[in-house]
Formats: sequence, C-alpha cells, structure tokens
Amino acid sequence: MAEIIINDRKIGIGCEPYIIAEACDNHMGDLDVAKEMALQAKLAGADCVKYQHHLPDEEMLPDVPMSSNFDIPLYEFLKLHALKLSDHVELKKYCDEIGITYLCTPFSFKAACELEEAGIAYAFKIGSGEMTDIPSLKKIAEFGKPMIISSGMCTLEELDRTYNALKDKGAPLAFTNCLSEYPPVYEDVNLGVLRTMQERYPDVVIGHSDHTPDLYTCYAAVAFGASIIEKHVILNKMTPGPDQTVSIDFMELRNLVDGCKKIYKSLGNEKKVRPKEEAIRQWAFRSIVSTCEIKAGTVITENMIWSKRPGTGIPSWKMDEVIGKTATKDIEKNVLINETDFA
Repeated sequence: MAEIIINDRKIGIGCEPYIIAEACDNHMGDLDVAKEMALQAKLAGADCVKYQHHLPDEEMLPDVPMSSNFDIPLYEFLKLHALKLSDHVELKKYCDEIGITYLCTPFSFKAACELEEAGIAYAFKIGSGEMTDIPSLKKIAEFGKPMIISSGMCTLEELDRTYNALKDKGAPLAFTNCLSEYPPVYEDVNLGVLRTMQERYPDVVIGHSDHTPDLYTCYAAVAFGASIIEKHVILNKMTPGPDQTVSIDFMELRNLVDGCKKIYKSLGNEKKVRPKEEAIRQWAFRSIVSTCEIKAGTVITENMIWSKRPGTGIPSWKMDEVIGKTATKDIEKNVLINETDFA
C-alpha cells in the first residue's frame, strides 16, 4: 500500500487527509507575515504550512513571458518578494516551536540543495512547472526524501515519464491531481482523474492540489480518496499578489480541515445496524396493530390489521404470516398484536 511519512506523520490510504496550507508568495517577502501564516495554519488545524524557495536566476531567464495573473514580470516579482534561505531557516525553527510541519517547494535543483544543506527539508514539494524537469527531479530524488509532485498542465503520458524516471530512485512518491488555471473553470477540474491516478500508480500516494477559490472540489477530492489536500492561503483576501485569486483565508482553511476530516470519517462501506441506531429502531420501525376489535376465534383478515409505530411488536413485514391466523383471545382496537394473540 502506498505511503509516505513526513515529520512522523503517515500519509496514504487509511490515514486522514494531509492538509497543506500553501503560503506561496502571499507573504510578499515579509518574514513576520510568513510566520503569522504558519501560526494561523496551525490554529486552523492544518498538518503543514508550505512556502516556496526561489532563486530567480536559477529557475528562469529574466525575460520569461509574464503570466496573466501577474502585474509585473515574474522574474522581477521574485527578485522583490522571494524569501531568503535565512528566512526559511527561521520559518522552519518557528514552525517546530508552534507544532506545525514546515514544507517548501524548491523551484530549482540549487534551491533544493540549499534546503537540504540547511537541514530544513522533511520532504520536497514539486510544482507542476517542474514536473517534467527530469534531470532536476532525479537529482532531488537522490536525497531520499519524500517528493510530492503536482501534475498541472500535463498529460498522463508525461506523468508516466516522470514516474518511470523516479520510481526506482529511493524517494517515496506522491502525485497530486492539479489544474494550473488561476482560478480554474470547474469543468476542467476532472476529479475523476484521481481514481485514474490511483489505479495507474498503485505504489504512489495520490492527492489533490486545488486552485479553485472555494472548498467544494477539495471536499469532493477527499470523497474520491485523495490522501493529500493542498490549498493556497492568504491572511487577507484584499492583499494584492499573484495567488490572491486562488487563495482562501484562514477561517475557510479551518472549515476545510474540519470538512475533510468529517468526510474522511464517513467513507466506510460496511452496511450494518450501528449501536446508536438500535434505540431508534425500537420506535421508528413499524409493527402490526389491530384496526378494530377482534374477538377470540375470529380468523384475522387484512382489514383487521395494519402497521404503526413502534417497532417493538411483530414486524410489519410479517403481515402476510398473520393474515389467516385465528385469534386465541379478544384483541382490543389499536394495540400491538403479539405472537400469543393467535394460533
């Protein structure tokens, strides 16, 4: 059975969904804001708060085309607002202090090396844009840490290629179903792909990384068996930034955590009478009752009996067995029929 372990937390089938609060760059480079996001994620009940480690000159050319949801070129934005390695070290220390797991996405192999050398990487989250960067992924896998790899913008064949390149490299793997639209069209989300991925990669933990502006698809993903839920978070939805439109606030994160746990608990497939149902069965089910006075020696006919609550007498589904019997005693109108009332 597929399983990964991050900071002693087991993740996979049979475990509660692992909730990642993706802080992304919504801190706008402010370490105090980044810390507050960690604290709020902890208070909301998330398992993990995730940041991003950017070395702009390692991950892109200065004139990389600008995404539509950025006001300035991405390269310039990251130069202004990316956290420094020393910030990540401080964040890891702070997360340990308050009891939430620190996680980070390196956007280059060098960024991954820095996180590993600093001793702050429990695992590596790989963004969708890096999913096809096989040379870097193979190098990161050599660290032997769990790798959670998002699958936005890709085909199953491309995901196959990544899987085949990494499956024997010694790094425990998780894939997250993902759609790299900001925010997405719901018809494009295709949550059924979760089942496809579970069947296609049985030795990989499968989760869902969500860019919708609400919680519905995350809840549904848990119902589809997602073992990881990743959601962008922001302290204030009025804060400008590249991920503003796909981020939820921390009250919504609290609702997400609560809902995912409850949905997970409800996913069993065993149908039986539960202990709390027993008392309700006693009054809610129907029994056979008399609809008129029945004298001793009378043959019971259909118009003399019917069903009413409570369910403490002869079950109403046995009515055909009672019709045609002979009353052995006088039976009052509108009372439960007992086995001793007829022969």
